Amino acid sequence: MRTAFLTKPQEIQITTTPIPEPRAGEVRVKLKMIGVCGSDVHLFLGHRLLNAPTVIGHEGLGFIDKIGEGVTDRSIGQRVVIEPNIPCRKCTQCLSGRGNICSNKRVLGLNEAGCFAEYVVLPADFCWPVPEAISDNDAVAIEPAAVSVHALLTSSAQPGDTIAVIGLGAIGLLLTHLALSLGYKVFVTEINQSKLKIAEDLGAVPVTAEGDIETQAAVLGDVWAKNQVTSIFECAGIAHTASLAAAAAPRGSEIILVGLSANLATFTPLKIAREGIHIIPSIIYHHPLDFKRTIQLIAAGIIRPGFIISRFMTLENLQSALEIAAAGDDSKIVILP
Repeated sequence: MRTAFLTKPQEIQITTTPIPEPRAGEVRVKLKMIGVCGSDVHLFLGHRLLNAPTVIGHEGLGFIDKIGEGVTDRSIGQRVVIEPNIPCRKCTQCLSGRGNICSNKRVLGLNEAGCFAEYVVLPADFCWPVPEAISDNDAVAIEPAAVSVHALLTSSAQPGDTIAVIGLGAIGLLLTHLALSLGYKVFVTEINQSKLKIAEDLGAVPVTAEGDIETQAAVLGDVWAKNQVTSIFECAGIAHTASLAAAAAPRGSEIILVGLSANLATFTPLKIAREGIHIIPSIIYHHPLDFKRTIQLIAAGIIRPGFIISRFMTLENLQSALEIAAAGDDSKIVILP
């Protein structure tokens, strides 16, 4: 099969490898679409170094073409979307219902072969059947949509509340879409004007703040306080915006950290404690509830996550796709193997 390896930072090589065989409890999926995620871009750019050439990519949609021993609830030809984070289900975190922070989890595209290939093999219960009512474009966006569903449900915000989203990459846009579809009012902040326009067209209220962090915090804090923002979702994944959220958060609000910055952010403990501000982490999703909820929301027509797709490219052009994604203007590139 054709397989795309990240051999070193900013170098993708397309090569031929044997088609993998499913073991007991596994299925093999022939991939039809693979989304390019921001984490793929970070790996490509070398922000996180891999120990060996790796097949990255984890947002996969395809059809089951072979079933391993003992699998009885999946069928050949079934259209499925891949849940790429596989907790061990044995450690303390997993046994306490927090498999999303399992330190032993298998992660497709990181510590084992990912989806930028023609086939991928994984446990059957991490391949979700896709109802006929869901289009391929919506289905390939189920995984990032599940991240957004998990983030919104992790917060204490309820429909009818007002929230703020900082950063309108794929997750920020999907979170905005989800919240608006469920009846929240959403303020958004983003430096990329085309992405800001997408959110505005969805019904969000754009807020622009310029200058140093103190000036930006004053502008955002004033707007958020006047509009009774209860929850701020940091989706940009950079230290500056995490610090900005902490500086601007209104009294009694909460900050949900969805973005994954590896750099140090800052906050003032006196403000956080005296004003009763909560800082809450949100990482990936809970298995199996968040994928189940996401698929139900799409099948019911409540959300249509495929709107974030900005272009399609081939597996042979994955190098160019990752370079384009790194420029930051595309909301979601989808690879067609």
